[in-house]
Amino acid sequence: MNRIRKKTVFGMIYSVLLTVFTVYAALDTFVIPRVYASAPPAVTVSETVSGETVSGETVSTETVSSETVSAETVSSETVSGETVSAETLSSETVSSETVYSDSRFTITLSTVRAYDTDIYVADITLSSPEYLKTALAQNAYGQNVTAATSAIARENSAILAINGDFYGAQRQGYVLKNGVVYRDTPVAGKEDLVVWSDGSFEIIREDEVSAQELADRGAVQLLSFGPALVKDGAIAVTQGQEVGKAMASNPRTALGQIGPLHYVFVVSDGRTQQSEGLSLSELADFMQGLGVQTAYNLDGGGSSVMYFNGRVVNNPTTNGRTIKERSVSDIVFIS
Repeated sequence: MNRIRKKTVFGMIYSVLLTVFTVYAALDTFVIPRVYASAPPAVTVSETVSGETVSGETVSTETVSSETVSAETVSSETVSGETVSAETLSSETVSSETVYSDSRFTITLSTVRAYDTDIYVADITLSSPEYLKTALAQNAYGQNVTAATSAIARENSAILAINGDFYGAQRQGYVLKNGVVYRDTPVAGKEDLVVWSDGSFEIIREDEVSAQELADRGAVQLLSFGPALVKDGAIAVTQGQEVGKAMASNPRTALGQIGPLHYVFVVSDGRTQQSEGLSLSELADFMQGLGVQTAYNLDGGGSSVMYFNGRVVNNPTTNGRTIKERSVSDIVFIS
């Protein structure tokens, strides 16, 4: 009898310990934040003048000749429709719900209806590759260190931002942000997007070159999610290809390069009655239709967010019932 009791007690203790360990392991993997390294700020701010960030040396309002004007105060000769070129407005900032333009870059936002889905397209022309950046949540590299895309964007004075590759959801795969290598553990067969110092895009495989080698050769950013959608102007995914166990139609996030310093950020809604969402092949077809030479798929689903000029422009959702941003590890942005 005593032997049976001891076995019963031992079994109960073992079950409790196993449950505690399982709960802790789950919390450690998905909940408990662990910071491994501080990230240098993606934006160097000396002073904010008229809503713009001025980097470098301290600048007073008296020394700033660039003027901020609303889209309504610019004459029709200066602004044709909703497309504003940086060349036309080299000394002024034009800002509206669909256009931002100054001497550094021009962004034009449009909404397209395709595949029973609302798709948001930001067309971007930069004067320098330095304005295409990434940022980490809480300016820290680690595990379960997250924040909303809009919050990270505001902290970095972003004009335009999309969610990134959510590196924190993976234990492997390269992490290289703003020229700093944080993780150099490859995943066999994984396709990454390299952003080189001249702003050009290239698709690489992690098992063919290390993150440090890429950084030494001038890689500024590595986005490690995938797959590649378009390579050399041709669609690079098959009709049935998907990410992991994702459903065929989902909210999606992608970025692509049309030409030198000419890019598009694309986010689609999904999982709602208004918007079905996109498959990877549909997203690739859409990106190719925009004229991109290289396009890459980023984290999707509830992570898919586009932030422009102070607000979230799409309808992010995880379950299709609640419109809410999912917290993420990182963003890609223009500032």
